[in-house]
Amino acid sequence: MADMVDFPVTELEPADHVEAGEPAPDFTRPLVGDEYWEDVALSDLYGDEPVVLLFHPMDGDFPALYYWKEIQKREWSEHATVVGCSISSPYEHARFVEERGMGDDYRLFSDPQNGVAEAYGVAIDVAGMAGLSEPRPSVFVIDGDGTVEYAWAATKWPELPDYDDVEAVIAGL
Repeated sequence: MADMVDFPVTELEPADHVEAGEPAPDFTRPLVGDEYWEDVALSDLYGDEPVVLLFHPMDGDFPALYYWKEIQKREWSEHATVVGCSISSPYEHARFVEERGMGDDYRLFSDPQNGVAEAYGVAIDVAGMAGLSEPRPSVFVIDGDGTVEYAWAATKWPELPDYDDVEAVIAGL
């Protein structure tokens, strides 16, 4: 977190999230790329390479920028299908994908009601906004059979995943 903006860190309640060895909860949501979006099931992405499912804050939130900047720099899409998920709308995602130059290498699921994060056990309330929740920053690496091989969820806000750990799991699949 040395390269992040300096502000207070908040401890999060423990998450009862999906763990390695468990089946990945399947879902269908709009998946946004650089040209269009369509309803896609997570299981439709399973194949020869692993799927990396990254839950991130709303697109305008600075941690989302940091996550995607680092993932793009490390070129995870060369070895995995990498998708994000947040409460941002497909329109916001389309703008974010374009601004970040993500193309179709990195696509984003739109989940405005946060049901996918709830299914994965990573939903948190947005501070100061009654009735609004978003995903806690988290990463799940899923194999071609739909089994979670790696699971990480933030324990504080903001917190970044260990990118090297994720890459080691991707390389091992």
